[in-house]
Amino acid sequence: MREIQIGGLVSFTTIDYPDKLAAVLFLVGCPLRCAYCSNPHLIDVGDGPYDPTKMFDWIKSRVGRLEAIVFSGGEALMQGDATIGYMQRVRDLGFAIGLHTNGFYPDLLKRAEPFVDWIGLDYKATRAKYESLVGNSVAYDQMIKSLDFWIGTGKDFEVRVTCDPRFITLDDLREIIDDCAMRGVKKIAIQKYQPHFEDAEHATTPEARDQFFKDDNLRNYINSKFESVIWRE
Repeated sequence: MREIQIGGLVSFTTIDYPDKLAAVLFLVGCPLRCAYCSNPHLIDVGDGPYDPTKMFDWIKSRVGRLEAIVFSGGEALMQGDATIGYMQRVRDLGFAIGLHTNGFYPDLLKRAEPFVDWIGLDYKATRAKYESLVGNSVAYDQMIKSLDFWIGTGKDFEVRVTCDPRFITLDDLREIIDDCAMRGVKKIAIQKYQPHFEDAEHATTPEARDQFFKDDNLRNYINSKFESVIWRE
């Protein structure tokens, strides 16, 4: 089995795992090509710059100082058994395990589930616009399978919607919210799109990015649908 390939590290965070002090491992490789990707250097499969053994030793040194280790990417589950095996080893140290995922690998998520305590799942757009955003024709259906599976586990999770005005309208966001509520989602995060890598041809405006957060009727509607709503501006 190929060793896990780690492309980045955040050594301390209070926002990537709810109510826990955590570190985040960013794994190499992703099956999607999202227009707003904030980690394009992690998309291609290849060797990560962090030695897995040295990283594990560092994680061991955090026992008693951190509470959780979050696996992110890229798409962490793209590395399959390498990721799952590493998760198990880290969890055996006593850490809670978090996973940030686009949901593309529901079967791998099922295999990882015994070693994962919480996930943040990206719901990127409506079905009609998903392919144009992520560059993959099956990603929406795979994400929904992952979402429905995780809801069935009864474990904690958060659905995250990044409001890129090029791919999500106010009506689209309502459609996503209604679908999540219908499926039984309890916690959701509405995230402002940050234009890290826009070019002039595809630029957005501050007004377009802010519209999802300034519409009081929409905000009240979303707040009424869930136990917890985080507005990440």
